[in-house]
Amino acid sequence: MTTHNLGYPRIGDLRELKFTTEAYWKGEKTLAELEAQAREIRYRNFRTQINAGIELIPVNDFAYYDQVLNMSTLLGVIPKRFRQAEYDVEVAFRMARGRAPSDDGHHCCNHNHQSTGESKAGYAGAMKKWFDTNYHYIVPELEEDTEFAVTDNRLFAEVAEALALKQDARHIDFKPVLIGPVTYLYLAENKGTIIPKLSRLPALLKVYTQILQKLADQGINWVQIDEPILGLELHEEWKAALKVAYDTLSQAPLKLLLATYFESLGDHLETVCNLPVAGLHYDGLRGAKQLNEVIAQFPADKVLSIGLIDGRNIWKTDLHAAIDRLETAKVKFADNLWIAPSCSLIHAPVNLEVEDKLNPELKSYLAFAKQKLSEIKLLDDALNGKTDELALAANRQAIKAKAQSKLIHNPEVQARVAGLDQIALDRSVPYSIRAALQKSKFNLPLFPTTTIGSFPQTQGIRQTRRQFKNGALSEAQYIEAMQAEIRDACERQQRIGIDVFVHGEPERNDMVEYFGEQLDGYAFTQYGWVQSYGSRCVKPPIIYGDVSRPKPMTVFWSQYAQNQTDKIMKGMLTGAVTMLQWSFVRNDQSREQTCNQIALALRDEVLDLEAAGIHMIQIDEAALREGLPLKKSDWADYLRWAVNSFRMTTSGVANDTQIHTHMCYSEFNDIIEAVAQMDADVITIETSKSQMKLLDAFVDFDYPNEIGPGVYDIHSPNIPTVEQMVNLIQKAAQNIPAERLWVNPDCGLKTRGWKETEPALTNMVEAAKVLRKQFEEQVKSA
Repeated sequence: MTTHNLGYPRIGDLRELKFTTEAYWKGEKTLAELEAQAREIRYRNFRTQINAGIELIPVNDFAYYDQVLNMSTLLGVIPKRFRQAEYDVEVAFRMARGRAPSDDGHHCCNHNHQSTGESKAGYAGAMKKWFDTNYHYIVPELEEDTEFAVTDNRLFAEVAEALALKQDARHIDFKPVLIGPVTYLYLAENKGTIIPKLSRLPALLKVYTQILQKLADQGINWVQIDEPILGLELHEEWKAALKVAYDTLSQAPLKLLLATYFESLGDHLETVCNLPVAGLHYDGLRGAKQLNEVIAQFPADKVLSIGLIDGRNIWKTDLHAAIDRLETAKVKFADNLWIAPSCSLIHAPVNLEVEDKLNPELKSYLAFAKQKLSEIKLLDDALNGKTDELALAANRQAIKAKAQSKLIHNPEVQARVAGLDQIALDRSVPYSIRAALQKSKFNLPLFPTTTIGSFPQTQGIRQTRRQFKNGALSEAQYIEAMQAEIRDACERQQRIGIDVFVHGEPERNDMVEYFGEQLDGYAFTQYGWVQSYGSRCVKPPIIYGDVSRPKPMTVFWSQYAQNQTDKIMKGMLTGAVTMLQWSFVRNDQSREQTCNQIALALRDEVLDLEAAGIHMIQIDEAALREGLPLKKSDWADYLRWAVNSFRMTTSGVANDTQIHTHMCYSEFNDIIEAVAQMDADVITIETSKSQMKLLDAFVDFDYPNEIGPGVYDIHSPNIPTVEQMVNLIQKAAQNIPAERLWVNPDCGLKTRGWKETEPALTNMVEAAKVLRKQFEEQVKSA
């Protein structure tokens, strides 16, 4: 058998790539220093995989930003606004970020001479989630004059760099990784053109063929081509495109390993079995329901790679169960059976060994990227008759202990979940009645103004939090400092004239981590970082056991904030689906059951907030849309339990308590009915980037409740004018009654500074006043 890997974390053991890249962007490091750091990380990654016994090691899994952007620069898909005579890495950074160091007056790309000061900045490419992961990519832009051509030679340089290591380790080989041409076109977007994307396939295949030929000339034997769209339900023209693509690419003088992951093949199985490729990688975990069919139908004279090591989670593999499944495949495929993780390991933290503060019992159940390589080798050895009995016995004991652990299993929580059918999911009266009660209670003006929750997390706030965490501040000192920040936030909102206040969340580090730290069943690592996009890394919580709330989490802060003002103070919570989606989730029960546990804990918090006098409560579900399964046929079941978890969280409040929710950038058309079923009194959404276009789904559906379409983009430092915000709300008011419209920013203001936030909010409040006056004049004239 052959052991191989689909990709390895590129951030470095201690996020070295992040810090060096950001220093380069600021002009504090040169491109030479950045490239040296990148080479060092690649070299360490290669050595780590070689030492673990991986025989076929990925190349081109490294990226300064993301692998889709790598493909765009490799293929010459560079937007017109960023094209230049000769490609350099600053082009990629402009595509990703809108600007490069030389655009800020820093060093120019080759650092042999000073920057001319000429800026080539422009608006950055759109960013989307990589299928159903929390990883992001820069969307390729296909323009009228886009011509495919090899413009970026980093791939070939990295291949040469890798092949040089074969002199020291002759038993290994290297496998370049490319995003497949059909997936690439599928993910791309037309910009200013109506040319059908698939009409570009022949021209694209010519360049792929050139790339494969060049790799073959370098001495490459295998190339991994990723086509994760095989996990989707595709129209016939895309299925046909797969056959066209691989009929062409199979002519290259090397072997192609077609890789699919994150889902089963569904009705693409027959197509894939007949493609002229040398091998197939299949995700045996997310595609478990179809694994036996794949083993039965894929030709035995080709390579079948099966991924039973979870590349997207952090739990140890049940090696004995995996061996049993692989033994079945080995009977048919013999040496053509390859062993790998389910997908690239970029979705997993790098190394468990450095975690010295985790509960030792919990740590014994975990495996990060480096440990998963060892699991691959253990599976290979067992199937080749070289069983490491001690290692397999230890694995068996860990799996058994986890199943019985009192750390994991809480009978009280399980009993409460078992009684869910006793909880009514509906509010006691419909929205139309609640709205009248709430209007009378809150007495808000038309176009009420509010914000989404967080205010700028200043350097002072972050420093205070660090000092408290490190023991330099007492709890009393910390509370006093955070209360001062809350008073400041209230004073600013009073001065600006906001109608509904928020406390600004100075005490919160992250919208998931803050709550997870106060819930039983959650754990946090020190170094468990994974790349989200570019230099942005996140450290997802680990949901390891039954979730419960030992005590109130936000009541103290919200109640203090409410006591500082006569205005309405919103309570702020993160919803159960988002808490689930942005965590590493336990794998011994369904996601639905885990989500229900979180929802019950949040329900307790909502009721405690209400009892403390907080009668407007926002529960953010930023991740509801991204949690959708890849196959549309599975959406209904997910939306059922996801929506029910929200309703479970909110259904116990009084009719005059107003429930808000917030959702980030999403295409709502496909899920608008489910959003309506959540029955939040007010939903705020991000719409300013699309000039209210994302509101169309709510208009077309005739969404019945109140809506706050964001009137300015908080991701930009630009301060919107009153006129710009008035125009946006006027667009919204053409289709949504004024009495159901709120005025608010797109999202939380945590990442902005006060010097941008105050004038922006001042303009927003002024815009609301203009709108009220216009509405009054319209009523009078009518």
